[in-house]
Amino acid sequence: MASSHQRTYTNQPTDLRFTSRRSPVLATRGMVSCSQPLAAEAGLSILKAGGNAIDAAIATAAALAVCEPCSTGLGGDAFILRYDAITQKVEGLNGSGRAPRALSVDRVRQDCGEGLRSVPHLHPHACTVPGAAGAWCDAAERWGSLPLSTLLEPAVRLAEEGFPVSPITAYSWKRQEAALRRQHAAQGGRMPPGLLVADPIAQGGVRAPCVGEIFRNAALGSVLRELGDRGKRDFYTGRAGAAIVAALQRQGGVMAEDDLREHCEKGSTWDEPVHASYHGVEVYECAPNGQGLTALAALSMLDGLSPAVGSSPHGTAAHLHPLVEALRLAFADSRWFVADPEHVKVPTEALLSPAYVAARRALIDPAKATADSHRGAPEQQTNTVSFQVVDAAGCAVSMVNSNFCGFGTAIVPQGCGFSLQNRGSNFSLEPDHPNALVGGKRPFHTIIPAIVLKGGALFASLTNMGGFMQPQGHVQLLVNMIDYGMEPQARHAYLRLYLLRDGASGARHLLWLYLLWLYSLRHGATGAPRPTPRLTCSLTRTGGHRCAALLHRWCKHGRPARTAQGLPGGGHRRGHGRGAAAHGARDRARRQRP
Repeated sequence: MASSHQRTYTNQPTDLRFTSRRSPVLATRGMVSCSQPLAAEAGLSILKAGGNAIDAAIATAAALAVCEPCSTGLGGDAFILRYDAITQKVEGLNGSGRAPRALSVDRVRQDCGEGLRSVPHLHPHACTVPGAAGAWCDAAERWGSLPLSTLLEPAVRLAEEGFPVSPITAYSWKRQEAALRRQHAAQGGRMPPGLLVADPIAQGGVRAPCVGEIFRNAALGSVLRELGDRGKRDFYTGRAGAAIVAALQRQGGVMAEDDLREHCEKGSTWDEPVHASYHGVEVYECAPNGQGLTALAALSMLDGLSPAVGSSPHGTAAHLHPLVEALRLAFADSRWFVADPEHVKVPTEALLSPAYVAARRALIDPAKATADSHRGAPEQQTNTVSFQVVDAAGCAVSMVNSNFCGFGTAIVPQGCGFSLQNRGSNFSLEPDHPNALVGGKRPFHTIIPAIVLKGGALFASLTNMGGFMQPQGHVQLLVNMIDYGMEPQARHAYLRLYLLRDGASGARHLLWLYLLWLYSLRHGATGAPRPTPRLTCSLTRTGGHRCAALLHRWCKHGRPARTAQGLPGGGHRRGHGRGAAAHGARDRARRQRP
C-alpha cells in the first residue's frame, strides 16, 4: 500500500522556473544521466559494484519506475541500443509488447464508438502487453554481468523505504490525479490506493503525493523483488500477470493470460539498428516498429542540403526552416510506413536510399514552406523517461522506458504498484493502414534511443523524451552539437522547436515553440496558460517559419533559454527540456536534471 509521512505539503511546486547555469560534468570511469538523482545514484552504485553499462541501465530503469511512475514503469515498454567498445558495434533490443490476440478494429469500434481514428487513451483496449519486465530480463541475460536481483535491489529499497517526490514529478502526478482517482473508484475504492496516497480529507479519500512527501510503494517493491528472484516467466505467468489480466478484463479489456505467456516465450526481439550518415558521424536508431526512421530520414535530407545546415546564425529562419521542412517530410513517410515488420513489409532501405532521399530533399524550398504532406502527422504528446549509461570500458547504453501518456491507461493491477501503458493508442483504426490494429501486432512506437559513432568510436549516446518530439529532438540535438559546436549541456538547454498537428485543418503542421508562454512568465505572469493551438496558429500562419524564428529571438532575450527545461507543460516539458546525453568517452560523468 502506498503511504507517506503525515504532515502538510503543498499540492504543487510553487515555482518551476529554473534559471541556474549548469555546466557539463566530466568524469573518467563512468556516467549515468537521467531525470532523477536517486535513479542515477542507483545506476552509479551498480557501476561501482563492478557492473557494466547494461547492468547500470537496468538498475536506473527500475529506480525510475519507482521515483517517476507518472512516466515509466513495469506496465510499460522499453527499447535499448548498446555500443560495444571492443567490437565497435551497435546492437538493439525491442522490448515493446503486442496487442491482445482477441482485439480487433471491429471490437474497438463496438466498445468505444464508430468514427474513431485511434483507441482512447484511458480505455483498457489501449493497453498492449507490457514489455519492460521482459526487456530488462532479456538484456541482463544477454549483456549483463551481475544477477538481476542485484540490479533491482536499489529500486526495491527505494520502493519499500520511500523517496521524496521531486517537484517536476509531483506536478505531473497531480495533473493525472483525476484519472488515477477514477480508476480507484471504479474498483470500489476498497483496495489500497496504489499510486495515490490515502488521505481522509481528499476527494474520494485519495490524492497524488506532494512535493517533498515521502512516498512508499511496498506493492511495487514486492513485484520488483519477485522479478529479480524468479525472472520474467514468473512475472508474466504468475501473480503479477494474473493481476494485469484481471484488472483489464474487469474494465472491459480482452487481454488474456495466453497473451502474456506468448510474449514471455517469444521474448524481446534483437533487431538490427538502422543508421544514416550526417556531417561526418553515423547515427544509429532502433528499427521499426519504432519511429527512429523519422530522425534518420530528416538527417539524411539535411546532410546534403545547400546551403549547409549550420551556415546560418542559430535560431534564425534560415536555420529553423530547413529543419521544419525536413521533419515534416520525414513524418509524412514514417507515420504511414512505420509498423510492425512481423506483419507488414516496412521499406526501411528504400526510405533511406540516396535516390529517394534526394527526391525528398528536392521538395525543400529555401524560401517558403511546401504544401502539406498527405501522410500522417505528429498527433499527441507523452511522458517517458530516457537515460544514458557509459561504463569504464567505454561501452554505452541508450535506453528509453515508457508508459506512453503519463500513467498510461491509469489502470493499476491490484497489489502491483504500477500502472498499465496505453501504447495501443498508436494503432490506426483504418483497416488498410500498414499500422492498422491487429491482434498479436506491435503498434507504431514513439520511444527511440540513439547512439552516434565517429570513425567507429563512440561519439554520443543520446535521447530525449516527449512522444513525437523525440525524432525532432534528435535532429536538433545533433545539429546543435555538430553544426553549431555546442557542448552537451548547452545543446540540451537551448530552446527547440516542436511540430504539432493542427486539428482545425487536419493536416497543417504548427510550429509550437513554447515561447510565448516563456515571455509571459518573464514578465511575472507565473500562472500564465500555455499558448493555445488557435493562438499559435494565428502567429505561425501569418509569417510561416519566419514569424516563429522572430518569436524565438524575442522570447529568448531576458530569461535564459534553459528555463524551458523546468517549466510545467505536461508532455511538452519532456520533449523540450529533459533529454539526456553521454557525450563520448571523455564526458562519462553523472549529470542530473532538476
